[in-house]
Amino acid sequence: QVQLVESGGGSVQSGGSLRLSCAASGDTPSRYCMGWFRQAPGREREAVIIIDRDGDTASGTSVKGRFTISQDNAKNTLYLQMNSLKPEDTAMYYCAAAPHPDWGGCPVVLAFYKCWGQGTQVTVSS
Repeated sequence: QVQLVESGGGSVQSGGSLRLSCAASGDTPSRYCMGWFRQAPGREREAVIIIDRDGDTASGTSVKGRFTISQDNAKNTLYLQMNSLKPEDTAMYYCAAAPHPDWGGCPVVLAFYKCWGQGTQVTVSS
């Protein structure tokens, strides 16, 4: 099983950028579906963007065109580049992983992901 540790959160003004990192250990992340999720106060956790072992991605409509996911397999690190940040992006951001299915892509379904990091807070002010 993979262990995940996020970093890179912080406070930024609307329109700014942040890059989150997720360091993975304990297994080979390239065998996993990897993704970023977020949870704002009083709201349910939601998927932000997912990447599969082939590098294909799927994102929520609210972040499409603004957020990009990437991974450095040599460093066992997953990244989330967030541009044009908005106050509604304020949330705790979590890195998550699940063993890649033998067939098909990675589900953008919260319950599929069993390995979670501790989260990193992102706050966007207007």
